Amino acid sequence: MVESRNQGVFDTFKKTLKDFNELVAFEHTIFSLPFIIIAMITASYSVEEGMQWFGWRLFILGILAAMSARNFAMAFNRYCDRDIDIKNPRTKNRPSVDGRVNSFKILVFICLNALAFIGIAYCINFLAFILSFPILGILALYSYMKRFSSLAHLVLGLSLGLAPIAGVVAIDEAIPYWAIFLSLGVIFWVAGFDILYSLQDVEFDKKENLHSIPTKFGVKGAINISRFFHVCTIIFWSIFLYSSPLGGIAYLAVVLSAAMLAYEHILVARDFCHIPKAFFVVNGYLGIAFLVILIMDVML
Repeated sequence: MVESRNQGVFDTFKKTLKDFNELVAFEHTIFSLPFIIIAMITASYSVEEGMQWFGWRLFILGILAAMSARNFAMAFNRYCDRDIDIKNPRTKNRPSVDGRVNSFKILVFICLNALAFIGIAYCINFLAFILSFPILGILALYSYMKRFSSLAHLVLGLSLGLAPIAGVVAIDEAIPYWAIFLSLGVIFWVAGFDILYSLQDVEFDKKENLHSIPTKFGVKGAINISRFFHVCTIIFWSIFLYSSPLGGIAYLAVVLSAAMLAYEHILVARDFCHIPKAFFVVNGYLGIAFLVILIMDVML
């Protein structure tokens, strides 16, 4: 009897975890997480002394901060978009819409992750704690932007572009200029691939009077703007490396990123059915590849 009850509790927990994973896609933290670590490594490196390990405490706190911030942003977005998602054939089966995760549970999840993010920031240093409040505000702003402005893509980019700023603040309690260029690269990278992702909903967005770059400039115009944003990404990341203490091997990360972004645009231009692959797979590997090459640079 007790064993049967325990099994029931375990099954309920597993189902709840699965539903929340579908709600916020925990694994997509991979977009921002590598760039937090990249900023932390760069801030801890000098030409004279090499890499100075910043410790497991800051490393774990950085990962937890990235996870809690993203969980907050995604859950807040799903909560705010319920009225839109229920009308969209692509999103009508999301847990926030079909009843698997009710509004109260989402609100509790949002509050818990917001408090966790603030608490983690407080444990890192005072500047991180102060910045945690406007960061949460920017993360929340994205959920409303598409209702009145096509700049929503850049606000999403800014949301993830704050990740390297957070990483360097954790180490230096300051924001060096190289971190700004790294952040700008992330902003335009994310905005560029979000424009491509929004091509899936261009007709729906027009019908619902939602704002996006594809609805404002058309499909061809949106693709060209996305390409321009990704060119900006490569330029800003090149300036980041030039202004940082990193060595020549690190430039391979920019070269590889350029090749991966070019491949992404080839996939999308070939057929819009490749958009999910371009969005999740290519961009997921890009951050990891950038981080691995950076680690090789500081080690060699």
